[in-house]
Amino acid sequence: MSTSPEQIDIWRSAATETQNLEFKEAKAQFDNRKLYKYCVALANEGGGNLLLGIGDKPPRPVVGTAAFNNPVAMSEKLFEAVGFRVDIEEVAHPDGRVLVFHVPPRPRGTAYHLDGAYLMRSGESLVPMSEDQLRRIFAEGAPDWLEQPSKEKLTAQDVVALLDTQSFFDLLDLPYPADRAGVLSRLAQERLIDETARGYSIRRLGAILLAKRLDDFPDISRKAPRVVVYSGVSKVETRLDQPGEKGYAVGFQGLIEFVMGQLPQNEVIENALRKEVRLLPEITIRELVANALIHQDFTLTGMSVMIEIYADRVEISSPGEPLVPVERFIDGYQSRNERLADLMRRFAICEEKSSGIDKVIQAVETYQLPAPDFRSAFRRTEAILYGSKPFEEMDRDARVRACYQHCALQYVLRMQMTNQSLRKRFQLPERKAANVSQVISGAVSAELIKLAEPEKPSTRYRSYVPIWA
Repeated sequence: MSTSPEQIDIWRSAATETQNLEFKEAKAQFDNRKLYKYCVALANEGGGNLLLGIGDKPPRPVVGTAAFNNPVAMSEKLFEAVGFRVDIEEVAHPDGRVLVFHVPPRPRGTAYHLDGAYLMRSGESLVPMSEDQLRRIFAEGAPDWLEQPSKEKLTAQDVVALLDTQSFFDLLDLPYPADRAGVLSRLAQERLIDETARGYSIRRLGAILLAKRLDDFPDISRKAPRVVVYSGVSKVETRLDQPGEKGYAVGFQGLIEFVMGQLPQNEVIENALRKEVRLLPEITIRELVANALIHQDFTLTGMSVMIEIYADRVEISSPGEPLVPVERFIDGYQSRNERLADLMRRFAICEEKSSGIDKVIQAVETYQLPAPDFRSAFRRTEAILYGSKPFEEMDRDARVRACYQHCALQYVLRMQMTNQSLRKRFQLPERKAANVSQVISGAVSAELIKLAEPEKPSTRYRSYVPIWA
């Protein structure tokens, strides 16, 4: 293994530190225990390289390091501390000595720890891995829950009686086969059912998507989405508690229509006419419910997708902590259930290209609604949609959240946020530019956004990008 000074310079030129790359200045020394922690975290994230002797802020100058003058001895100490081998390489860069720690990836189904702490990186910090993340790692190599049979030893008639095969073909925009054999053949081709020597079996994936009645499948009946409607803004008085009955694909449109029918209505005056409008536009409900159904953690028991409707907001939550940090929902995408996501895309229920949250934010801005609040809770992912509220009634957190989401959306759309674009988002006149500047300043202080061109002297025409851009 030989790293050249040229390779060091290539790594230094990276826009940001990545999942597999970490820089530390360490001019004189570097704490042994901190080194052990970083090696464990890098290994848990797929392995990578830790470089000492390089500034960790762009343009990342090579400053040289005097740490660990005996790399062989340090390698032995590392092995004793973390239990896996880390190769240490000295590189004579023209600007100084650089130490490269080549950290291997963890074995499949295994997570490394240091004195019982399973570590990962989060920005500049090292944090414990969540229970969800550890469960996913330890489950690697195990059979996929959705691919296991839900019902076995069935006849062809049983399969057609349990699954809504007509809707399946309608959703795929395919003609219904002339005979039952053609129906079963297509379902088997999609790996939703299997034909065995003992008859047919329906996979959980087939049942969760196409069940005429989820209650016919005891092992997935608790995965039905649940709609709860409250009379006010708290959980004190429940007006309705309705679990879903059909599979996700065949019942999706009905679920959305049911939710929209339960939303409070507000009276507005438009063009001198009074009219009733729903609390939220349908696209926001549709996209977030689809996300919740598709990306939930099916291995968690005793919980399901929840759609809770209050007088002033809707809360949509799903089992499992998010795979993507909530602040990166707008630009990031990682599916927890790839086959389910693929089929829902082919059914035209979702797009599977990280555009769902973008559509939600765009709709929220178009309808001048408060910014959604995405949260990672204990074993759950939550999205809160708020009803209409003027800028003056929004608190500081809501304004800053709207600023960040607007900035991230502009970046995804290959544009940049300005005071003017944010004023337009809030529907504020030019005389309110100072108020918007305060919101931008708050988002900068919270390290959510940054200047796109710091050298520009004029504050009025400055543009901004997300902090991770």
